[in-house]
Amino acid sequence: MDIGGVLALNARRHPEKQAILYEGKSYNYREYNAQANRMAHALLGMGIKKGDKVALMMQNSDRYCFSFFGILKAGGVAVPMNFRLAAPEALYVADHSESSVIIFDPEYLPLIKEIRGSLPGVKHFIQAFDSVEGEDVLEWDRVVEGMPETDPEVKVDESDDCEILYTSGTTGKPKGALFDHHRIVHVAFNSCVFMGINMRSRLLHVAPLFHSAQLNLFLVPGTYVGAYHVIHRVFHPVSVLKALQDEKISFFFGVPTMYNFMLQVPNVGEYDLSSVQKFGYGAAPMAPEMVKQGMLKLKTDQFFNLCGLTEAGPGGVLLDAEDHLRKLGASGKAIINTEARVVDDRGGDIKPGEVGEFILRGETIMKCYYRNPEATAETIKDGWLYTGDLATIDDEGFITLVDRRKDMIITGGENVYSTEVEQVLYQCPGVLEAAVIGVQNQVWGETVAAVICPKPDTSLTAEEIRAFCLDKLADYKVPRIIHFGQALPRNASGKVLKTRLREQYGK
Repeated sequence: MDIGGVLALNARRHPEKQAILYEGKSYNYREYNAQANRMAHALLGMGIKKGDKVALMMQNSDRYCFSFFGILKAGGVAVPMNFRLAAPEALYVADHSESSVIIFDPEYLPLIKEIRGSLPGVKHFIQAFDSVEGEDVLEWDRVVEGMPETDPEVKVDESDDCEILYTSGTTGKPKGALFDHHRIVHVAFNSCVFMGINMRSRLLHVAPLFHSAQLNLFLVPGTYVGAYHVIHRVFHPVSVLKALQDEKISFFFGVPTMYNFMLQVPNVGEYDLSSVQKFGYGAAPMAPEMVKQGMLKLKTDQFFNLCGLTEAGPGGVLLDAEDHLRKLGASGKAIINTEARVVDDRGGDIKPGEVGEFILRGETIMKCYYRNPEATAETIKDGWLYTGDLATIDDEGFITLVDRRKDMIITGGENVYSTEVEQVLYQCPGVLEAAVIGVQNQVWGETVAAVICPKPDTSLTAEEIRAFCLDKLADYKVPRIIHFGQALPRNASGKVLKTRLREQYGK
């Protein structure tokens, strides 16, 4: 089964079933499929052939969905782009992916005009909304005007490529993880099984659809089973709470930053969220204290943590609701159709209490890094995906990620895992956000430093924070250097950009 074929199948199975709601516009599955088909035929008319790449620089919208499925129905490969990229970064992704077409939102027209001269391989630029009078780009409505609403006659196999997902690029240039339909269909199947998504589910899409989690764990699986999709263009905590209540959403997934803002809404406890079967989080660690606050204020213990990575589809380990409080802070156990291990430098399994590298194997692991055989060889060994994440495993088999290899701090010969220190900082009254980095020190090698963002109208001092930590951490783990800021730098996936913090504070 190919992904575009899944949409066509549901259009035949229940054509009048509600499929998408976006900014007051509603589409049933027949209309959803028809809109995707119109874009597929338009792309075919532009000369797109099987395996050609089409980039999407778009925020969440109905037309994002139509574009994504239209590309796949035409036999193309979708290249979701982070819409927050600066011009040189966007140029790199579009050029490296060898994209032939870029579909973009109007607010990115200035960026497109800046980079298009350096992209001779891109033959067509399509603006997704609004008029493009006087601009040398194509207009969505004119591109799809008159195009057939029938399924295109393109044979797409499971082995055909379907996505290139560029990694967050927190440590250098992003790498493009290449997937075929077989792998992404298995991601969708896994998601439906471990979360219980079915045709009666109602899904809220707030996290960016260019991110592998929202795209492949929710949009594709939801379409796979014929669920209902409510799409928000941008995140606003009050709008999310209102949609959860009014649209009777079944499943919600957000990055920890989103939960942090939602929990700051003064009347959060007044919303009726009884329809939500599970609240999910991932893409970045969530402090146990924030999880407890979430359960208290959202009035449910049905939380799950998916700890995976783009290169796995995403896939990895899951901490489900049943074990959440008992194993709070752990990352979980391997999801269905996936093997997870924690190994030493020789590739042997570590013992409980030791620290090793988290590795994965399964049907959803990427084919390779596109046009990067060296990085592929370093990452995939004997069928196992080496993640670069350091982790422990307990005697019950629960895996806990403790740090990225590059984020571990060595001070006076002692290993300090930034995540452990951050979890303590989040317990400190008045702390809204916290990140821990290593700063070079001539005596100790590195010194533990923290960047703290206080809650509004809160006064904190470095002495108060250090005193709080001393009761909960060994002395060498307590931050010696503390900086205060208003917000932590994050990429669009919600991950803290520690490279930027080290550039700013690491000297």
